[in-house]
Amino acid sequence: MSFPLLTATAALPAIGAVATAAVPAARRNAAKPLALLFSLATLALAIVVLIRFDPGGGRYQLTESHSWIKDFGVRYELGVDGIGVALLALTALLIPFVILAGWNDADPLETGSKRWRPTQGFFALILAVEAMVILSFEATDVFLFYIFFEAMLIPMYFLIGGFGDRAHEHGEEAASTQRSYAAVKFLLYNLVGGLIMLAAVIGLYVVAGNFSLTEIAQARADGTLHMATSTERWLFLGFFFAFAVKAPLWPLHTWLPNAMGEATTPVAVLITAVVDKVGTFAMLRFCLQLFPEASKWATPVILVLAVISIVYGALLAVGQRDIKRLVAYASISHFGFIILGIFAMTSQGQSGATLYMVNHGISTAALMLVAGFLISRRGSRLIADYGGVQKVAPVLAGTFLIGGLATLSLPGLAPFVSEFLVLVGTFARYPAIGIVATFGIVLAALYTLVLYQRTMTGPVKPEVSAMPDLRARELVVVTPLIVLLIFLGVYPKPVTDIVNPAVKQTLSDVHKKDPKPEVEAAK
Repeated sequence: MSFPLLTATAALPAIGAVATAAVPAARRNAAKPLALLFSLATLALAIVVLIRFDPGGGRYQLTESHSWIKDFGVRYELGVDGIGVALLALTALLIPFVILAGWNDADPLETGSKRWRPTQGFFALILAVEAMVILSFEATDVFLFYIFFEAMLIPMYFLIGGFGDRAHEHGEEAASTQRSYAAVKFLLYNLVGGLIMLAAVIGLYVVAGNFSLTEIAQARADGTLHMATSTERWLFLGFFFAFAVKAPLWPLHTWLPNAMGEATTPVAVLITAVVDKVGTFAMLRFCLQLFPEASKWATPVILVLAVISIVYGALLAVGQRDIKRLVAYASISHFGFIILGIFAMTSQGQSGATLYMVNHGISTAALMLVAGFLISRRGSRLIADYGGVQKVAPVLAGTFLIGGLATLSLPGLAPFVSEFLVLVGTFARYPAIGIVATFGIVLAALYTLVLYQRTMTGPVKPEVSAMPDLRARELVVVTPLIVLLIFLGVYPKPVTDIVNPAVKQTLSDVHKKDPKPEVEAAK
């Protein structure tokens, strides 16, 4: 038996979570390096997965399959395609930076605080989320995927509700209330989506007789498994609803600004750069592959919702007074682009969407983490409380600018390539939708540059006059992300070579081909 590499990649952070949680209270600070060590070991295994993965090989590679609940046809089945392996690598890459950025976020608060902040629990929960997200990217059994898709809500709930942002304008009691509200809202929205998906998972089993993604997809392709049109559409809606909540897609998005605003900055990065990617990934892996005809049937409505997300999220970002909520609404706009690329049903659109998932994870992590370093120095999330920061902390301001420029998809930085591909793929089939989506680019430039102008330029406010620049630990967090943004901006080929074969197979699942360009005949 070959070494179960995919299982090990998910098991390592799970073991790390248990080991970190078991650190005695008297030595709570030992939990930090221990969690970092396990996250780096997971990254090393993810690199091995990348090396072992052959883009020109079979669709699902490094597969593992074992009987689990035999009476119900549930199997422990894992496998990665190009899309899954790219997002697995992104997750493993970001978690060490999340841990380093949150190095002091779970330290005990000042005397008299009503909150208890167990350092071990904070880092253990982060590792637990990593394990569940990785398994979600690897699972090729629908029921197995569902378990981890839902299970990750539990540690995320405690990370949001138990370890909120210290920078709150209304004091500790109001902050505690807002954290509880944000955590409960996050949980309820995602639980409702998950329960609807559970009904669809059961319905799929009734129709197909098993939960194996590969077997069901193959049976559908061979014509040996037939679904009534109405059945396929209802099952598709059950799956898509849960994924649209997780993504999040308008109008199911309202939990995200609350969760990101009230969580600590590293947890906010975990939400939007890691956890939310499971939703868009699952649209590609499950919705399009299991329900190809229903996916095409729902495409017009989904494209409209995606465009609304793009414009609506960007407009609300323009009007924000809170830095973290601005980034949250910007992320809603960016997820609209990702979903637009997925359902444009073109190779450029889906390649761009997958690349966008990776690039958005890196760019949002860079911007949000630098914003968190800024907020921790001033103790406020309000944009109006800053001004002239670039004169007292030029490195912080410079990295903040690069993260912001990546968010608005400046040419030369990674998100530009993915956004360009999404728009090209959309224009090829739905030109009117593509035209409206481009307004999101204009609005992104507006909210990003206005944010930088109001916080970093102008007269130095007295409250920021003594603000220190980035420290060594913070530079270790930010510098690799900036380097990746630039590298993938000028040379995205390493990622596109991995994801493009999987994209072609996904298009084949829905029986779609790229539209031929309309070229005027030469006279």
